[in-house]
Amino acid sequence: MIKHIVFWNLKEEAAGGDKIRNGQLIKEKLEGLVGVVPGLLSAQVGVNFNPNGYDLCLCSELASKEALDGYQCHPAHLAVKEFVHQVICERAVVDYEM
Repeated sequence: MIKHIVFWNLKEEAAGGDKIRNGQLIKEKLEGLVGVVPGLLSAQVGVNFNPNGYDLCLCSELASKEALDGYQCHPAHLAVKEFVHQVICERAVVDYEM
């Protein structure tokens, strides 16, 4: 099993929304990929209340490294990724085997 964790900082305004609205949209879109992308077992996006950290965090679990590879190029994920890249200003990622 693979844990895929991503942190983002959001632009104050982008793609017609503010930071709060865009964060909510990212949460809805990414969590909605469970059951759509094969091998994506869970996805949870949290909004950070700590002013010293990143704005959002995705914690997801995938069945295997192959499932992670498939997730990265799945059309549904690519559509979400396109939106995410419009509204973020910073990103960090960690992938590890459990």
